[in-house]
Amino acid sequence: MVGSNGAGKTTLLHLACGLLRPSEGRIDVVGISPHDTATLLPRIGFVAQERSLYRQFTVNETLTLGKKLNPAWNETLARSLVDRLKMPCKRVIGKLSDGQQAQMAVIMALAKDPDLLILDEPFANVDPLAKHEISKILMEIAAERALTILISSHILADIEQLCDHLIILAASQVKLADSIEHIMEQHKLLVGPSESFDIITKSHTLIQASHIGRQSTVLLCTDKAVTHPAWEQQDLALETIVLAYLAAQEISLPSLEAHASSTPSAFQKEVCS
Repeated sequence: MVGSNGAGKTTLLHLACGLLRPSEGRIDVVGISPHDTATLLPRIGFVAQERSLYRQFTVNETLTLGKKLNPAWNETLARSLVDRLKMPCKRVIGKLSDGQQAQMAVIMALAKDPDLLILDEPFANVDPLAKHEISKILMEIAAERALTILISSHILADIEQLCDHLIILAASQVKLADSIEHIMEQHKLLVGPSESFDIITKSHTLIQASHIGRQSTVLLCTDKAVTHPAWEQQDLALETIVLAYLAAQEISLPSLEAHASSTPSAFQKEVCS
């Protein structure tokens, strides 16, 4: 889930974990209302932006706390990850580096053996090596277990290689929610003469357009092939698509609103419920 600062990512995740109550509407997580904390909390792991660990506890004491508080605690997994990451077991959390604290928070959430792992900005202020190790562990465990991982970030590069699905959140609204593969198939970047701009855009959903002199660049969302002798299709990066949708919240493209209100995919329905 990506979005600019203030888009509502953290608020949504806090609603999902039961830390906030919705002012209206409802939210279900793994089929359970977050109000039912006794049933839900053993099934989810949550790492907040501030990585809420007891700073005066040692690594060993933190693991002991996790074992006592979580009935499904996986001690073998916790200890194997601590050994793998070479965590200093006798050092207090407050003396660990930012990267080590991030790693420790992820270990604690994974050792709960959850069905759903929710990570809010897990790579913030984390050095590249720690980020790489966290990413590698997440991908390995997701492949081995029936685990869904939801990562929230405003930095697309952090998660582009990790995720199968993408949610774009802007101004508290879901702008796009689909598999990354389908998103890349649907969107096309074309460059051509401004004089035929209306022709190329009239039968497709226009997401973003720019004009320099007599040349136009357009980003289209369409399931159809776009063929026009005067227009050339360019290579398209996922980051370009995300930035276009985030910018569109400010320019209020009518075609974007029409696209957003169209029949949602099964994944969109699942996310929005």
